[in-house]
Amino acid sequence: MVLANYLGNINTVPAWLKHAQDIGYTVVDLVAPLFIFAIGLTYSLSFNRRKTRDGDWTTYNHIVSRYLSLIGIGLLITLVGVSASYYTGSTNWGLFQAIGTAGLIALMFIQIDVRYRWIFGVILLGVYQFLLDRFWLQQVLDSAHNGPYGALSWGAMLILSTCYGEMYQQKDKQRWFPVFSLLATILGILLSFSVPLSKNRASASYVLLSVGLSGLMFNLFHALNMDNPFTKILSAWGKNPLLLYLLHGVFLGIFLMMPGTFWYIDAPYWLIIIQASALLILLNWICFEFNKRGWFLNL
Repeated sequence: MVLANYLGNINTVPAWLKHAQDIGYTVVDLVAPLFIFAIGLTYSLSFNRRKTRDGDWTTYNHIVSRYLSLIGIGLLITLVGVSASYYTGSTNWGLFQAIGTAGLIALMFIQIDVRYRWIFGVILLGVYQFLLDRFWLQQVLDSAHNGPYGALSWGAMLILSTCYGEMYQQKDKQRWFPVFSLLATILGILLSFSVPLSKNRASASYVLLSVGLSGLMFNLFHALNMDNPFTKILSAWGKNPLLLYLLHGVFLGIFLMMPGTFWYIDAPYWLIIIQASALLILLNWICFEFNKRGWFLNL
């Protein structure tokens, strides 16, 4: 997300390193679904652990508060973004609002048996696609991160991701994880022949393909089971994602406020490499300092 958001504002960056304008799929279009998928992998595990320890009421109250907090943080971020002309959509909506709403939607289904949760996730996705095609298309296209309507699709994505999470947590079912990931990938590709593949629409084909590819990528890391500095970096980043995401937004804001276009908007490749490297090195240093001191920003 750090690199995708940094590169997304630069004119000299090729289109395949940016989000597709509407219909289409680029490597960057997979970034946000990877984040949703990561949430889904541990959603039910975290819910059940807290439920066993604290009971139903406290668990629901905590999770609702967590996702409402994300929506609130997102609201503040997008208000700043709109005032700085960074967001141009018709609604004050951003990534945190999409994640927060998706988390609340998934919460309504998390205690349903996983065999039926798959079905509810697909049905919700189908309902969204129907409403998108009939009524919501222009509003979704005009909104950043698909707006409130698109949150139904993100919710369906998270519900399906929780099913993959429970599959992974059960040792006897882990062997089916790559099979179901490949199946979702194939279904997404096949569906794209009739339903446009588009992050900007949060279409059903986009969700299925993204869930499948996320599962395949996760399964690759699981199969490699790497114990090296690279995975230690990923682990450290994974312990403070909220902090690092907020900080990267601050740094991007500084880039955007610089006078002229040479520094950022029209930066040449050599300057892009320097800036991107500096941004990652700085965030990585902050990440490891917080990790070493045991400081974590959690909701």
